[in-house]
Amino acid sequence: MNTNTWQYADQEMAFHGREVIHTLTAAGHEAYWVGGCVRDELLGRAIHDMDLTTSAEPEQVIALFPHVIPTGIQHGTVTVMQGGHAFEVTTFRTESGYADHRRPTEVAFVKDIREDLMRRDFTMNAIAMAEHGERVDPFGGEADLRAALVRCVGRAEERFEEDGLRMLRCIRFASVFRFRVAYNTWKGMIRRKEGLRYIAMERVRVELEKMLAGSDPLRGLEMLSRSGLLGCTKVPVPWEQCEAWALKGIVQLQEELRWGLLLMSCRLTSEVADELLRAWTFSNAVRLRLVHLLEWETELIYSAGAIAGDSVPGESGIVNDEALRRSWIRLLIRLGKDTASDWLDLYKTLPASFRGLPPWVEKHVAKTAELASSWTKQAVVVRIKDLNITGNELVQAINRRGGPWLGQMMEQLLQAVACGDIPNETETLLQEAKRVMSSE
Repeated sequence: MNTNTWQYADQEMAFHGREVIHTLTAAGHEAYWVGGCVRDELLGRAIHDMDLTTSAEPEQVIALFPHVIPTGIQHGTVTVMQGGHAFEVTTFRTESGYADHRRPTEVAFVKDIREDLMRRDFTMNAIAMAEHGERVDPFGGEADLRAALVRCVGRAEERFEEDGLRMLRCIRFASVFRFRVAYNTWKGMIRRKEGLRYIAMERVRVELEKMLAGSDPLRGLEMLSRSGLLGCTKVPVPWEQCEAWALKGIVQLQEELRWGLLLMSCRLTSEVADELLRAWTFSNAVRLRLVHLLEWETELIYSAGAIAGDSVPGESGIVNDEALRRSWIRLLIRLGKDTASDWLDLYKTLPASFRGLPPWVEKHVAKTAELASSWTKQAVVVRIKDLNITGNELVQAINRRGGPWLGQMMEQLLQAVACGDIPNETETLLQEAKRVMSSE
């Protein structure tokens, strides 16, 4: 067996995929690669997994291979482990019911590959390929790929009625592949967009993540805005109010930070963003990263405005570097160096006019961004646990019972060390604590 059929797949994976197909066909069944792997091969895109379809029923597949996992056996799908690779193998089937606008309530196994391909979402995903490269393409998927067109298999309204998530998949494919959406497919999507109300936000989020991670997320965002799809999801997605001109630099950002830019362009507060991100089922780590980013932006601008406002009258062009440095270090202590790095990445992509600040305040923000990296490096200690003194040592040295004063004192010491006012040495820290206590 050679693997020349596949130019864009891992050759070992392709080899073992062919082994699975060969085993099935040698036993008298039909078997094909199908869906995304065939589509991506024709598009010249990297292939990371392979799905197979066969006329063999699940029990027949299980009998032919030593290592099989019954992942979705009630719908005809099992996972065959071959040569260290996992292949989802699904029996040719038709589907009906879709009572929850997502999963079919009835599945019937069939013997004709064309009947199986008929149930799929888009023509580009309804192409099957046999062991030696022969393709089955009853709906013109290859022609649509050449024409850079996303088109539903059969009637668009029926496909979107079956699973509302397909509407977001349609826009995601158009965005990631830079394709157009066929007229009847777009029209069917607009007519059926209320069906998105039945789709779990976790599934919605995953589609949006894939779209935003693509090479042309602005295209997808524009199509989402034009279609009004996100006004029909279970949880409101307020992208309608985002200022698109502020997103031009979005492709310069890593994937998670693209969400940060999006939230900021919608003028959302950190509190509102926190609620939305929870409702959209983001992980706690990603949610906190984005919320902290918005908090940093708000607090930095507030501080820059206050510092600029304290300038000597008539000298608004003078920037108080030291006050800005101390303000930056306070933010480092509160929100961490990772958030500082995120904010700097985001700052580079946003046009200065986005913030709408008075020129003298914008000058302070720009100066902060210019010097922030060196300030961050200078602040070698930004966490209380990195101080060369513990709360217990402080309590014993001062001979005073613990209480709220202790936390406040540790924070003051951390601020002093981070700003470079005193060294991070135990004796010096004790002396500074005693000095502060005596002055109070």
